[in-house]
Amino acid sequence: MGENLTIPVIALFVAFAAAYVAGPKIIALMHRLKFGQNINEYTMAEHAQKQGTPTMGGLLFLIGLIVGLAGACIVSHAVPSPILLALVFLFVTHVGIGFLDDYLSIKRGKNLGLKAREKLLYQLIVSVVFMAWIAMASGGHPITAFGVSNAIELSPYVYYPIAILLIMGMSNATNLADGLDGLAGGLAVPVAIGLSLAAMAYVPPGTEQVAWFGFALAGACIGFLWFNAHPARIFMGDTGSLALGASFMGMALATRRELLVLLLSLVYLAELASVMLQVGYFKATGGKRLFKMAPLHHHFQKMQWPETQVVARFWIVGALAFAVGMACLKWL
Repeated sequence: MGENLTIPVIALFVAFAAAYVAGPKIIALMHRLKFGQNINEYTMAEHAQKQGTPTMGGLLFLIGLIVGLAGACIVSHAVPSPILLALVFLFVTHVGIGFLDDYLSIKRGKNLGLKAREKLLYQLIVSVVFMAWIAMASGGHPITAFGVSNAIELSPYVYYPIAILLIMGMSNATNLADGLDGLAGGLAVPVAIGLSLAAMAYVPPGTEQVAWFGFALAGACIGFLWFNAHPARIFMGDTGSLALGASFMGMALATRRELLVLLLSLVYLAELASVMLQVGYFKATGGKRLFKMAPLHHHFQKMQWPETQVVARFWIVGALAFAVGMACLKWL
């Protein structure tokens, strides 16, 4: 695998360099435009000092990813494959959805952007187009999913609706995890690299460049983290968080690694589950709360854990999930 890692690692470092160089310019631009984060009133006590911090830092992901992939293509003398182009499409369109959401939130002067049904509709349309693209790129091969070893063969009428829901669900899971300095971006790095290594270990026809995408995305996230580490100089906003989750699931669907991405994304999914459980418990009990606050990272903040401690411990759980995932590649 050593030789095969050369191009992906180049993509990572080029993406990091691009995001790092663009970071100060994007931060300065957001300051000039007064595109600052509006803090949720329920977390104002913990995060009041973050009010007005530049947002839309997901633009650094976009810059880093595109430049990193361009570098990989130039060095390898290769043209982008249909699968790679589909992943780029999925990422860019979710950046667009998130950008619109962030812009509306800033324009309205409060933490309220797109309505939930509007955001879900846009995500649904993009996910349908992406899966149609993947279906055409695969050449109509039988659909096997949910594990490399003893994978299940599914009817397209079952598989594609599940796949679309998985993209939408993972996109919103990463969005919910974006609440503390460095949290969502730091968790993204092992997920992207883990899916890339899995793609290299088991490569269905036409998916060889998935690893380039994952390593470039990891590099862009590392470049963003340089400015997002506590105390953050910029937040990714929905511009970045929606695109991260959608891309992770897109990579998994392209390489038949649906089970692996669920394991690697354990913390993201815990954040999503905490919100669902909180809402369900609140309705079932007539107003009682299961957690002090949801998503889960806010629960620990309400328990007086310092922000940096919450982030570090969530990163540790993410790293452990990565280690287990790499050990189980044969089966997932």
